[in-house]
Amino acid sequence: MARGELMRFFAQAAWDPTALLPSQGVRWEAVDDTSAHATRNDGPLTLKLLFRFNAEGLIDTVRAEARGRSVEGKTVNAPWQGRYWRYAAQDGMRVPQEGEVAWLLAQGEKPYWRGTTVSSRYEFTDTPVR
Repeated sequence: MARGELMRFFAQAAWDPTALLPSQGVRWEAVDDTSAHATRNDGPLTLKLLFRFNAEGLIDTVRAEARGRSVEGKTVNAPWQGRYWRYAAQDGMRVPQEGEVAWLLAQGEKPYWRGTTVSSRYEFTDTPVR
């Protein structure tokens, strides 16, 4: 369950991009010109997900090759991704206004959550991160 919650944290971080900074415990490793692996530890758990970026360098998708999915009362692993679009400037950051999360099944994508930002507000402190 902790692994799934950490995946959800990564998926929601598109709306809180400062959570993806190295100072917040995320390690980045380039895969190619448009994608990178992000790794984060949470106690004994280590999670590594693939982020893909659009032409503007903004998050397009975040993907896990295996996330636990409930099927007929049993948990089975399946590929999973969050997808983001319609970015807008908000308090000095560009964040997606729309997104969805889907299982990537043999028969195709199966979205199970879609959302649109109605409003958001970000505040930054002047306190340096140590």
